[in-house]
Amino acid sequence: MPQPAATVEVADAELIRRSWQEPEAFAAVFDRHAPQLHRYAVRRLGRDAAEDIVSDTFLAAFQNRHRYGLEHTDARPWLYGIASNVIGKRRRDEVTRYRAYVRGGVDPVEITGGLVEDNVTTLTVNRPLVAALAGLKSGDRDVLLLIAWAGLSYEEVARALDIPVGTVRSRLNRARKKARQALENTVWKDTLDG
Repeated sequence: MPQPAATVEVADAELIRRSWQEPEAFAAVFDRHAPQLHRYAVRRLGRDAAEDIVSDTFLAAFQNRHRYGLEHTDARPWLYGIASNVIGKRRRDEVTRYRAYVRGGVDPVEITGGLVEDNVTTLTVNRPLVAALAGLKSGDRDVLLLIAWAGLSYEEVARALDIPVGTVRSRLNRARKKARQALENTVWKDTLDG
């Protein structure tokens, strides 16, 4: 029985290179990464802002595609770096939303908790975490959330934020300490040690 032909996925770098001559090739980069960036933006700033964040991110990426380092086959860190800059312009909105969540218990950024066990509500878990996120320095928060919510590696975060890996490690350490302190009395303390 003949095997179906394997689908070969073209690397992001190749798509970006092609887009220099054929701009429509960039659409494949958008299709590949927009859904994950949208989820990340929703978690950071809510549904209302997420569409704008993704649009602004891809507009900036498209406009700067000639500067992309083609030695990097995966554009994810680059795109998350751009998204972090776009979100950074709305930093006050993000912190305001986190504080509103802590005060009112309403989940304005639609943060979803992990597995909820033993009848512990997501709200009980998220309030202390959101309070900790609101209190973090913006650079520390970016590192923590790019690792925790975007799933980037330390090296990818370093590339995304254009900082050394050592800085990623120290920012993550500070963010984890602050979050761990906020979660001392919750069931999720051990998840930060990952």
